[in-house]
Amino acid sequence: MKIQTKINNRSFLFLILFSTSFISLATLKKVNIEDIRISGSQLFSQNDVANISTLKFPIRLIFIETNLLEKELKQNLSLKNVSVSRQIFPFGLKVQVKTRTPIAYGERILNGEKISGFIDKDGIFINKQNAEEIDLSRLNIQIFGWKERFKATLSEILIANENYEFEIVKITFSPNGFLTLEEKDLKKIFLGFNPNLINYQLQIIDNLKNELKKNNFSEKIDNIDITDPNKPKIKVFKP
Repeated sequence: MKIQTKINNRSFLFLILFSTSFISLATLKKVNIEDIRISGSQLFSQNDVANISTLKFPIRLIFIETNLLEKELKQNLSLKNVSVSRQIFPFGLKVQVKTRTPIAYGERILNGEKISGFIDKDGIFINKQNAEEIDLSRLNIQIFGWKERFKATLSEILIANENYEFEIVKITFSPNGFLTLEEKDLKKIFLGFNPNLINYQLQIIDNLKNELKKNNFSEKIDNIDITDPNKPKIKVFKP
């Protein structure tokens, strides 16, 4: 009985050692581009992952920095989320992505060239080739002058546009950062340079929209200046 127990223990120990050795050897195996498996979107190919990454394929599985690859893919492909994991069974690299949903047209200047794309609710710029197929008729907002530093302000405006009564149709950042909105009825609205005022300014716009709508006054408006939200200025057309 004791002899049988010893044999079983040795077999179990051998199995563990064999499995450990096999896994260790598998992690030293090189991952080729063909070993990349992508789920969550059909927009991106194995070559997209390889070309965007600083990793040089083929690369040994154990040397793949998943956190670095996730960061690179999320930034360069304008992804909402991305998860990268090394796998032995089946062998390769698993890349799971979640794309962003455009809610506005966007335009940015990069190296002196105008680039058209889309903007999502987080204020993130999405290149056309990285956007899922969408119903373009649902996009009623145009955004010009997008820059990385305007993301938070844009997000505040886009979220407010869904929750307030006003209807923004155009958002423009000048090269020096001056912000101008265009509302369907209130026309052009100057907000200025201070992003810390944006929530207060949006509340003022909502209040003006409701008040002017009651009095049928919006048709007479040329523009509104809310650079100082405590002293809004309304310019009307001269008869």
